[in-house]
Amino acid sequence: MTSSSPTILQRNLARLAAHIVVALVALVVVGGATRVMEAGLACPDWPLCYGSLLPGGKMNVQVFLEWFHRLDAFLVGIALLTQLGLGIFYRSQLPKWLLWSYGLMVFLVSLQGLLGALTVLKLLPSFVVASHLTMAFVLLSIMSGVAQSLLTINGATPPLWWKPFCGLSLFAVIAQSLIGALMATSWSAQRCIAQSEACNPFELHRFFAMPVALLLLAFIVTAFLAGGWARKQWPFLIGILSLLTLQIVLGILTVNSSLNEPLIRIAHQLIAALLVATLAGLSSRRSLPLSKSRILLKDSYMEACHG
Repeated sequence: MTSSSPTILQRNLARLAAHIVVALVALVVVGGATRVMEAGLACPDWPLCYGSLLPGGKMNVQVFLEWFHRLDAFLVGIALLTQLGLGIFYRSQLPKWLLWSYGLMVFLVSLQGLLGALTVLKLLPSFVVASHLTMAFVLLSIMSGVAQSLLTINGATPPLWWKPFCGLSLFAVIAQSLIGALMATSWSAQRCIAQSEACNPFELHRFFAMPVALLLLAFIVTAFLAGGWARKQWPFLIGILSLLTLQIVLGILTVNSSLNEPLIRIAHQLIAALLVATLAGLSSRRSLPLSKSRILLKDSYMEACHG
C-alpha cells in the first residue's frame, strides 16, 4: 500500500469499528446503570431472561436494564464476528495486524460473555463484576485503537514518547476504574460514609484520583509544549481535558450526595468510558496531510473519528 490515505475498504472497516466503539460505550453505561439500580439479578437465569428472549410479562425498569445490557452485548459479539469474517475474506488487502486484532477481540468478547454468565450464576461476586467491567474497557481500548489506526493508517508517525505516555495514561484510567468498580460492588463507599467501616477501597479510589488526574494533565501539557505533531492533536487533547474536568466534578458530586443520585454515578462511568476510548484512539492515531483530511471530510468519513 503506497497510498497516503486509507483505501475505501479500510475506511469502511474504520466506520464499522467506530460504530462498535459506540456500542461498547453504551454497554459500559448500561452495565453501570444495571449495577446502580441493583438490577444485576433482575434476570435470574442466563442467557435467557425468565426463560424467554423477551420477558414481556416480567418487564420493569430493572428487568429492562439487565435484558438490554445482554442484548447490546449480543449485538457487539455479532459485530465483532462480522469484522473477523470481513478481515479473513479481505486479508490480502489488509495489514496482518488487523486480522490478529479481530481474532483477539472475538476471543475477549467470549471471555466477557463467560464473566457475564458468572455474575448471574454466582450471584454478583465483587471480583467477577469488576473483571467484567475491566474486560469491557480492554475491548473498548482495542476497538477504538483499531478505528483510528485504520482511519490514519499511512499518516505521519507520532514522536517516540507519544505512545508510552498515552498508553500509561490509558492504563491509569482503567486501573482507577477497576478500583472504582471494586468499591462499588462491595458497597464500600456507602458503608464508609454511613458507618465508617470497610473504607479501604473507597479511600484507595480517592487517593489515586489525584495522581491519575495529574498524569493526564502532564500528558496534555507535554503535548502542547512539544509542538509539531503532538500539538496538532489539540482537539483530542482539549477533549481529554474537558472529560477529566467533568469527571472530577462528578466524583465530588457523587461523594457529596452520599452516592444517592443514580444519574451522577452513571454519568461518572460514562465519562470514564469516553476517556478510555479517547486515549486509546489517540495512542493509535497518525496524522494525515491536510489535503487528505479534507478529502475524508468531503466523503463524510469523519464520523469514524469519534472512535
